[in-house]
Amino acid sequence: MKKLTLSVGLLMGILSANAQDTTCTYFVGKRVIEFNYYTNEILYEKVHNSKYYEINLSYGDVLCLDFSDEKPRTRKVLTTFFDGSTREDILNSEDNVYFSPRGTVKVQVGKPRFFNKL
Repeated sequence: MKKLTLSVGLLMGILSANAQDTTCTYFVGKRVIEFNYYTNEILYEKVHNSKYYEINLSYGDVLCLDFSDEKPRTRKVLTTFFDGSTREDILNSEDNVYFSPRGTVKVQVGKPRFFNKL
């Protein structure tokens, strides 16, 4: 019985060591609110005044982007991967949620725009 308890404890320890962390960033106009995905605890709130809001991630982490602009808008999102490659997306930002793809290490989110050039 002791070996079974020890085995289960070791297995849980190994699985939790490789667990990914999920952070959610909520965009409302120029306000940016970052909170813990699991506990809903607000980590911080900022006003987004620069051209891009930059979010750095550790390898293996997941980012949840929650856009809640009052009017139909788009946002340019630049994603940088661990190998240095980048991807540019134009995302609809009226009440939409997006998750970062695997291997993301940096995400830059632009201001809400009525129209973004592709």
